[in-house]
Order: sequence, then structure tokens, then C-alpha cells
Amino acid sequence: MLKDDDPPPVPFTFASTRMEHLPSITESTRAVGQARHLNDYAEKAGRYVAAGLEGAANTKEAYAGDWRRFTAWCTEYNCQPLPADVPTLVGFVTHLTELGRKTATIRRHIASIAKAHRLASQPVPSTDDQFKVFMEGVSRVEGVRQKQAPAFKLEHFKRAVQEIDTSRPAGLRDRALLLLGFSGAFRRDELASVNIEHLQQDEEGLLIDLPRSKTNQKGESEEKAVFYSPDRRTCPVRAVMEWVSYLQAQGRSTGPLFLSFRRGQHLSKRRLNTDAINLIVQQYLGKQYTSHSLRASFVTIAKLKGIDDSKIMNQTKHKTTAMIRRYTRLDSVRQHNAAQEIGL
Repeated sequence: MLKDDDPPPVPFTFASTRMEHLPSITESTRAVGQARHLNDYAEKAGRYVAAGLEGAANTKEAYAGDWRRFTAWCTEYNCQPLPADVPTLVGFVTHLTELGRKTATIRRHIASIAKAHRLASQPVPSTDDQFKVFMEGVSRVEGVRQKQAPAFKLEHFKRAVQEIDTSRPAGLRDRALLLLGFSGAFRRDELASVNIEHLQQDEEGLLIDLPRSKTNQKGESEEKAVFYSPDRRTCPVRAVMEWVSYLQAQGRSTGPLFLSFRRGQHLSKRRLNTDAINLIVQQYLGKQYTSHSLRASFVTIAKLKGIDDSKIMNQTKHKTTAMIRRYTRLDSVRQHNAAQEIGL
């Protein structure tokens, strides 16, 4: 806790990604003025957190938002954010539960705070045994199954895609986006970031380069493959290449694959953002679905067809089969049930 005459904590920012060495806390620096030193320390630590979170933009923004909320709460209640003690973290988590935040969201806030402390070489309050017991209680009382994007049936998806009016440029784009998003098991930020030059077409289909993703934050080489379908109406390769041909006719051979339209079907220069992708999914598939349903449904449909986890992971880029199991949507007790096969 800060004393009454101490200045309020200064939240660090994520604006800079330049790495700097942080000073260690010594008795001499404490003597200069502990509050001032720690506030400076917190501000500099932001650069470390920004560098440590280099990669997926959504993850970086989420962690930055978590830290801003924590420091704002600490300012309101006259608590020290860095280093924070266990009572401070307990108070903040309790505040989040009172706001009705999901357990997964709370744990992400804790991870953000822990990240800041580690990068600032400070003790991490969330590793304290008392805090672990507290969080076990939070999970028991507040914990519910994490809400997941609903999965659609393949027949519903194919029917929706076939009904898209491709006489309009936006229809060409939307059909390509839905088919690529589903067949490639794309996250929406990955889909938004695809450029025309990331596509490589050959006789088998398309290879799509992923310069960066949630599971590939260091820019290592990673690719997704989509293949020709016998049905031209639902073929992702043909749909994407028809859209690319339209872009080329508009003088665009590089840059964002999916662009927004101005009124009157005039193509803009703006990359389609993730919120717009979500709205496109809901426009054609239904309000109950989200852009993440494209990826979730790919996993569920593949599992129901008996496809091996390793093949699914080769497309989704998941690192563990545990994530595949979590993503699998077997909503009906009659689906994928061993009772059908025991031989009675």
C-alpha cells in the first residue's frame, strides 16, 4: 500500500517496444524515494512487456488493457501496482468477480500482471500459496465452462455459401473469405492479415504463408494448405482465385487480400478488420455464430469424420491435442458415442 502523501502509481504504457535494462532495487535507491523509484520502474517495465508480447496483435492489446485496468484500480484504491502484494491482487480479482468477469478473463488479467512483474524482475504475487488457494476458491464458486463459439453443420455452411450473390463484388469477397476461413481453420486475425502475395497456387490448391499468428509470434515459416473441391460452388481455391482476379482487374496485385467496400460497391484501400469479418460470418451463417465458428467447426466436423488429430493440428497449428479436444464440439450425447459400437 502507498502512504497518503505518496503520488499515485503511474501506469506503464505499451507504446514502445525498445528493450532497456531495468535498474535493480537497492537500499540506496530506496533512500532516494521509494515511491518515485517504483513509479519510474513501472513505466520502464512497460517497454519490456511490449517487447515480450511482440507478436499477435490481439494478445498484445489484451495484455495492455489488462494492465491499464489493474493500474487504474490501484490508483483508485491507493495501492501499489509494481510490485503488487498479495492483498492487492486478491482485491483486484475480487473486483473482477463482482463485475461478472469469466474465470478465463480473470486468469488472463493475472497472467498480464505476472508478466509485468517477471519482466521487471519483481516477485510475482500470483505464485504465493495463499493466492493460489484464493484462486481455487474463485474457480469453484465462479467457475463455469468457458463459453465457446458455436459450431455449425457442414450442410448449413455449404448451403449458405451457395446462396451468396456473387454477381456483386462484395459477394465474391465474402464467399472467398468464408471458404478460406473454414477450410484453412483460420483465426480471424490471421484471415484479416493475409496478403495477395502470401498466396501460392499450384495444381493441388493453395499454400498460404502465415508471417505471424497466435502460435507463431516470432515470425517463423508457417503455412496453411487448402485444396480444390469437386463442387465448384464450394471450392475454396476457385473462390479465392476468382476474388484475386477481381482485385487484379482493379489494379491490385499486392497488399491485403480482403478489403472493405465503400457505398455503391466501390473497393476501398482499407484492410477488412476482424470485427467486419465477424459481421460477415453472422450475415450469412446466422447471428448465433462468430468468426471463430469457422475454426471451431473445422475441428468438430473433422473429428466427427474420424480424421486423425495430427492432421487437424497440421491445419489449425495447435501445439497440443488437449486444445483439439477443447475445440471439439460434440453437442449431442448421441454424437461420437461409444454406446453405438459396443455390439449389443
